[in-house]
Amino acid sequence: MKRLIITHLTLLLLGCLTLVNPAQAVPPIEEAKLESGLRILLMEAHAVPMVSMQLTMPSGSRFDPAGKGGTANLLATMLTDHTNKHDREAWATLLDAEAIRLGAGADRDGLNLSMTVLKEALPAGISAFSEALLMPGWNNKRFVLIKENAISSAKKSLEEPGVRASEATSALLFPNHPYGHRPDGTLKSLNRIAIADLKKLYEDQMKPEGAVLAVSGDITMSELLKLLKPALADWKGAVKQPLFEVDRADSIHGTTKQVEMQTTQTLSQLVRLGPARRDANFFPAFVLNHMLGGGGFGSKLMEEVREKRGLVYGVYSYFIPLATSGPFIITLQTRADQAEEAENVVRSVLNKLHHGEVSQQDLRDAKANLIGSFAQRMDSNRERIGLMSMIGFYDMPLDYLQVWTQKVESVTLTDIKIAAKAYLDPKQWNLLRVGPNTGTAAREK
Repeated sequence: MKRLIITHLTLLLLGCLTLVNPAQAVPPIEEAKLESGLRILLMEAHAVPMVSMQLTMPSGSRFDPAGKGGTANLLATMLTDHTNKHDREAWATLLDAEAIRLGAGADRDGLNLSMTVLKEALPAGISAFSEALLMPGWNNKRFVLIKENAISSAKKSLEEPGVRASEATSALLFPNHPYGHRPDGTLKSLNRIAIADLKKLYEDQMKPEGAVLAVSGDITMSELLKLLKPALADWKGAVKQPLFEVDRADSIHGTTKQVEMQTTQTLSQLVRLGPARRDANFFPAFVLNHMLGGGGFGSKLMEEVREKRGLVYGVYSYFIPLATSGPFIITLQTRADQAEEAENVVRSVLNKLHHGEVSQQDLRDAKANLIGSFAQRMDSNRERIGLMSMIGFYDMPLDYLQVWTQKVESVTLTDIKIAAKAYLDPKQWNLLRVGPNTGTAAREK
């Protein structure tokens, strides 16, 4: 079964690039709430007889037990693997019979359970969806196999510089913090997890109060509620730890760290804390990031590091907005012998922007690029439920999609300079290198 995992980077891209062509109208988001506290968001889309839904709960990797990173990810896999009524084979047969596409995954803040089905099979789809949610199987043999597969994947991932960089970034920016590990976990953390840890996370955090069910497709709210109310009638309760009960990590500045790997190239990442999802300066920071390195070949970093100097194939920047400040990352990969030169160019670009070297034309170009890129966005139910999940989960206004263009258009050059002053001081960025040790950084093997 295909897993419908919405990562924090995907949520950023889909949640931020939600502007519309002035000639098009974004359908309104309808809202309802069940007696249990479950919030339901619907965007009708009747062109294709299909329905997609995504349930997002505050039970992501941030809620993993201490030292047991990967618990939420294993829980997500278990929920879609089998149930208390159906073993693995019977469950797969049931889903295949109605062409029900069921998936789950966990990011830092949330655990998602997703389903897509033809409209005619929606009753069967919702029945399967509620069974996966409310009747977990907890088959220990399946857990052992799922855990072994996760450990095998973690072992293989140690060969990937990007994974090593991600682990190092989490540990550096979030020491002794719930965000301080990757959702997938590590070899050490996965080995510590027992099935009891999954059960406790399920009991503590998978509750209707604090959860959001986003739905898009060929259905009305009255039709949807008629199916959902009986299917989820037994689901009750509130989470033990609400989504926004998390402290901002302390800022780490100016650290350089080496993750040693025997490779011919070096992967360099400059990292710091960025904005939270609900920060007041979110839109200026987003437009600024597009100018910096999020805009591909039109970005400052691509122009200076690749186009002018040919030091890299690609260089880009992004930030991951969470319930509190998430990571802000600039990443590039180049020959080991020219990594320091490329990093210095990146710092030069940061310094110029930090000191206000940005023009009105730069801002106009960034806005035009963002607005013009939306034609291919929001053209599927999967994309819509990802957007609505972000809006509902982080308690954003329901007109977020309708006003996105105005929010982008309203960003001024002064706003950009203020954001650059706040985020682009080179001294506040940390450097991580993955590759052969150059002797200039602290080593981590």
